[in-house]
Amino acid sequence: MDLSYILNELGEEREHYFNAIAPPIYQTSNFKVSRVDELKKLFEDEYSGYIYSRGRNPTVDILRQKLAALDGAEDCLVCNSGASAIFIGVLANVSTGDHIISVNRPYSWAQRLFDIILPRFGVQTTYVDGTLSRNFEDAARPNTKLIYLESPNSWSLQLQDLDAIGSFARSRGIITFIDNSYCTPLYQHPVKFGIDLIMQTATKYIGGHSDTLGGVLSGSKTMIKKIFDSEYLNTGCGIQPFNAWLLLRGLRTLPARLDRISRTTVKILGFLAQHPRVEKIIYPLHPSFPQYQLAVQQMKGAGGLLSFYLKAAKRNEIVIFCEGLRHIMMAVSWGGHESLILPQCASLSDDDFDPAIAEHRMLRLYVGLEEADYLIADLEQALH
Repeated sequence: MDLSYILNELGEEREHYFNAIAPPIYQTSNFKVSRVDELKKLFEDEYSGYIYSRGRNPTVDILRQKLAALDGAEDCLVCNSGASAIFIGVLANVSTGDHIISVNRPYSWAQRLFDIILPRFGVQTTYVDGTLSRNFEDAARPNTKLIYLESPNSWSLQLQDLDAIGSFARSRGIITFIDNSYCTPLYQHPVKFGIDLIMQTATKYIGGHSDTLGGVLSGSKTMIKKIFDSEYLNTGCGIQPFNAWLLLRGLRTLPARLDRISRTTVKILGFLAQHPRVEKIIYPLHPSFPQYQLAVQQMKGAGGLLSFYLKAAKRNEIVIFCEGLRHIMMAVSWGGHESLILPQCASLSDDDFDPAIAEHRMLRLYVGLEEADYLIADLEQALH
């Protein structure tokens, strides 16, 4: 399916809403039915039509069609955040006594789910170094039901071999779940490698303007309906119509934004790589990246998120750098119009900081839509 068709036409039946170019926001909590038997059918299968916006809503459905098509999946659900999408996607596929294999140090709210919530219900998680596919095979047990991936992750940017892990999981009947937020569907298609559930935080590149939250779960129709009928409806985590409309607006410019961001990022990497205060840069499509060949095989692009290590003997040196930036803002998340910096040492005190531990000197930089020279000048003066 053509990308331009997906972004501009798919799911948009304009003749049904006065030929408006932008779709309307169906800001309604419930929907009228004309016949009792119609109501009966909706009670039996809320997925089959419109009854209550906690389940389905026309504005949300336009977004769902586009996002599923971008992922190359049969169907998708859109939640009110990435964290809720992870929660319901995992919860729908495990039961008491089951076992999960996860990459080391996943997204913090995924790890909280694995470490704090699921153990209360008898579900255990084993963490592995995801850069070695055999680690998943070695960690598998007879009761392993789900493998959780994050490729690349959002700090060290480590990758997993999706083809190898997907093949192994299918041979054992294990569900695979990936956080694809870093790449978006434009730069990586996990479904082609046999991954069952693809999650992305639409808060980031899909929205693109840092003004709304969202989480996407894509997969087979059977899997998505299974999640919808239980965890999605029970938790009430569906995205609201206005926020869905904002994500539709963001989708229109996604290719243009990612293209510009990627070009600017190459220039930023070139600057950082040669700066005497920078020890190392981390970016999947930079030749220095340890998994560069795998990145080239799996990914079409890498966007604007990178990490680097500063040469610093004290925490305060990193503090001075971050607080000295005049235009690059210090904040979490990424994928919006604005460039952002996030230091690992924000979670440490001065006494806990150890320059011998590289991660203590690690910073994550998101490159936004500003001009490359503008950002380089800001980094230069702050490093100085």
